Amino acid sequence: MRLRQAFVAAVLGLSLLGTIYAFQRPWREVDAIEYGNFPIPPDYQTKGEWVFGRMVYPVKADACGHRFRCPDNYFTMDYPRSDRHFSAALRRLTRISVRSVEQIIDPLDTEFPDDFYNYPFMYAVEVGHWNLSDAQCRKIREFLDRGGFMMVDDFHGTEEWENFTAGMSRIFPDHPIVELDSKDPIFHTLYDLDDRYQVPGAQFLETHRTYEHDGFEPRWRGIYDDHGRVVVAICHNMDLGDSWEHADNPQYPEKYSALGFRIGVDYVVYSMTH
Repeated sequence: MRLRQAFVAAVLGLSLLGTIYAFQRPWREVDAIEYGNFPIPPDYQTKGEWVFGRMVYPVKADACGHRFRCPDNYFTMDYPRSDRHFSAALRRLTRISVRSVEQIIDPLDTEFPDDFYNYPFMYAVEVGHWNLSDAQCRKIREFLDRGGFMMVDDFHGTEEWENFTAGMSRIFPDHPIVELDSKDPIFHTLYDLDDRYQVPGAQFLETHRTYEHDGFEPRWRGIYDDHGRVVVAICHNMDLGDSWEHADNPQYPEKYSALGFRIGVDYVVYSMTH
């Protein structure tokens, strides 16, 4: 009887998994700021239990300065090289079944309106330039309330912080942004990361500075939900995306990529276990 029950449960589980996949938006690539015709992994069609989700968002008209308009695809900074390097590292460093290619996820996707909820780990880059609508704020809040996890990265200094918090306060008006204590479980899921340091972007190769604008100090911040779970992990005055992107660049210091990967892995494992 138990064997039969187990068999039925397995069949139902596979049926549910098939149903979930059926409602997911097919994998696609979008035009990127930095890369064109980036190599596609040979196993890109192989499913995985974890997928790198990259969030679409609109940008402020003057985000790149009053004389220049930011491109509409600003959310593709470092894409897809960064995403695929991180996915490959997560495969190598854990036993998580990771899909080799990322997924572009749009809060307001009209063709697949519920697809946003199919990828519980969401990464948003350059959020110091975002310009969210009310509808996007509501959708992101629902994503987080359903158990999703959001990592924001690659924004620097006072001005970008203020623009980021203007959007985040509309998503989470009832939950404050706080400093994450080094003892928080999010820094101890796989790696113990008590000793962290500023992870710079590729601009370090030219300027030899780890900071950008007036973002001199790295900030590890987050937002907790009502159950004490970190649901938004905020990497301010850092560029972990570049540390993943340039992990195979011999000119980019290995110590920054090493920490960048460890932080990302801890965040993923935390998001799947808490």
